[in-house]
Amino acid sequence: MAQDPERDDEQPATGDVDLSHDLDMEPLYFSQTIEADVEAEVIRGLLEANGIPAVVSDSPVPSLGYQVHVPKNRMEDALRVIAEQEAAGPEAAAEAEAASEEQA
Repeated sequence: MAQDPERDDEQPATGDVDLSHDLDMEPLYFSQTIEADVEAEVIRGLLEANGIPAVVSDSPVPSLGYQVHVPKNRMEDALRVIAEQEAAGPEAAAEAEAASEEQA
C-alpha cells in the first residue's frame, strides 16, 4: 500500500546521507532585466562547466526575475569562478568556444 511505512532495508543508512546544511542552496544571482533568463543560464553553464552545481529558478511571471542558486559550501568557489570570467572578459569566452569547437 502507498501508506505503508518504508521497510528498514529500504531506508538509507545514516552514514550515506549528508545531514549538514552544506548542501543547502543559496542565491548567488538575481535579475529582473529583460535578458535575465539568458544571463541566469550563462551563469549556470559557467558554474557547471567548472564542477559547481547550480540551479536556475524562475517565476511564472517573467518580470519577477530569475535566480541562480548554488550549494552553500560552494558559494566561495562560485564567486571566484565568476570573478575570473569577468576579469578575463568576452575575448576569453570566444577563445574557449573556438578551442572547444576545434576539439569536436
